[in-house]
Amino acid sequence: MKTSILAALAVLALSSTAFADTIKVGVVGPFSGPFAIQGKNFKAGIDAWMALNGAKVGDDDIEIVYRDLPAADPAQSKALAQELVVKEGVQYLAGFYFTPDAMAVTPLLEQANVPLVVMNAATSAIVTKSPLVVRTSFTTWQTSAPMAKVAKERGVKKVITVVSDYGPGVDSENAFKTTFTAEGGEVVDSIRMPLSTNDFSPIMQRVKDSGADAVFAFLPSGPTTLGFVKAYNENGLAKAGVQFLAPGDLTQESDLPALGDAAAGLLTTFHYAVSHDSAENKTFVEAARKAIGNPAELSFPSVGAYDGMHVIYKMIEATSGKQDAQKAVDAVKGLAWESPRGPVSIDAESRHITQNIYLREVAKAEDGSYYNKEIATFEKQGDPGLAALK
Repeated sequence: MKTSILAALAVLALSSTAFADTIKVGVVGPFSGPFAIQGKNFKAGIDAWMALNGAKVGDDDIEIVYRDLPAADPAQSKALAQELVVKEGVQYLAGFYFTPDAMAVTPLLEQANVPLVVMNAATSAIVTKSPLVVRTSFTTWQTSAPMAKVAKERGVKKVITVVSDYGPGVDSENAFKTTFTAEGGEVVDSIRMPLSTNDFSPIMQRVKDSGADAVFAFLPSGPTTLGFVKAYNENGLAKAGVQFLAPGDLTQESDLPALGDAAAGLLTTFHYAVSHDSAENKTFVEAARKAIGNPAELSFPSVGAYDGMHVIYKMIEATSGKQDAQKAVDAVKGLAWESPRGPVSIDAESRHITQNIYLREVAKAEDGSYYNKEIATFEKQGDPGLAALK
């Protein structure tokens, strides 16, 4: 079976070197199931890019081919990628909400002569698995390390970490612990939870009993983050003065209406807030909200997808529509532009995005709704996690 797949990919790679009238981009993400709102944000970002920049590059039409992966499933992710490459003839792969799904696809890229543009999956190691991977999202090292500095600056001395037990969670834990201890803080305990965890009361009791001044948490955005933040309040940690610290996954904008007053004052560090004050973001948000339908559902995966399309369009321009994955990737190494999130660039060596990380506080707007208010900036942050891997 493996030999036949590789043979099909080889034939496709050899037969697709001519100029194309239509260039297909295959996007894999959760478009149904519990994480469907993240897939909706992928599509909203892509639709916004094409609405503002057109559906052609030069003489070539651009077609997006979507495949639904409702939850983390590496085997199914690989099968969908193979289907997109062999049956649909896509020249680019993109999307991928969960790290295991992106990791599963990387062995196919060179044989298929197809780049992968990661629009969300946040483990540092993904870009090391193939020279044809480019990231336009973020990593949990990148968004978690600044929070450790914020904690120390705000007088926090003892922290307990609570993370989901998979790649990004482990990265987030390591990023916070490494940075916080280097700043002179103490991590009194570390809890790793299965991704399927829904009952957080026993964990909150461990947090209470730990004697920590604060809890640092990471879970993938979605139903579990909503449950975790609610449990933090319902179990009395906020009233007990245990500070809540996290990367921005835990206060994504689409969850704030459900969290309501429970979210007020929560601090997070992240690469993007829908409220970011710039002309580029205002233009993007207007187009993306129109694309998603319900403005309250717009959140961070949309900007990773929007910037991912920017990178893919640059790749298509550089190759004149021809299928040449390495040339496409080489063309965007060092690429810099003004994103809706602020100034960004693709690191020429790692192919990872360099960007500002913002300290945000959940604040109440005049209309009574809650939003992530940016209150400080950590400029031009690369990914410390890549250095930790060496």
